Amino acid sequence: MAPKNQRWWLTEDSVELYVEADADVLYGMVSDLPRIGEWSPECEGVDWEEGDVTVPVEGRTFVGHNAVGPGRRIRYSRHGRVLVADPGREFAFITDEGGRESTAWRYRFEPQADGRTRVTESYEVRWIPTWARILDVPTNRHKDLLKGMRTTLERLKTAAEADHSAPAQLEPQEEARP
Repeated sequence: MAPKNQRWWLTEDSVELYVEADADVLYGMVSDLPRIGEWSPECEGVDWEEGDVTVPVEGRTFVGHNAVGPGRRIRYSRHGRVLVADPGREFAFITDEGGRESTAWRYRFEPQADGRTRVTESYEVRWIPTWARILDVPTNRHKDLLKGMRTTLERLKTAAEADHSAPAQLEPQEEARP
């Protein structure tokens, strides 16, 4: 059997990257789902179904808006639910397909002794319809998901490290008046 990183069909896989930022900061960025479009090349954004959520908790539901394909012309939305909301450690959610739980997405944050954090993004397909399975092979969806996860983590790293290394901004002071 081919190694999981060479499969053409969707099962599960992961990508990891070391980031020079605190695990709590990275968790906060990833769990702020309305901002996901800043990192993800596929998911453009998320709307919470229960109104304005500032701290996601297990069980909260949302609708994610996605764009894929040539010129990102194929647009679709998916309902999802937060599975794990463990600040600084893990954030996970599951999307649905046709009313059934489909794909679980997981972000794990592991602080390292050198001050960096190992961030792992993974997916696990629990169920997808037959028509989607058939399309997996010729479109090589697995390869696209790996590329997308790498892009997501690289964008997250860039943003987190830019925020982390930016000098403190001083408030402008008013000029002294005579």
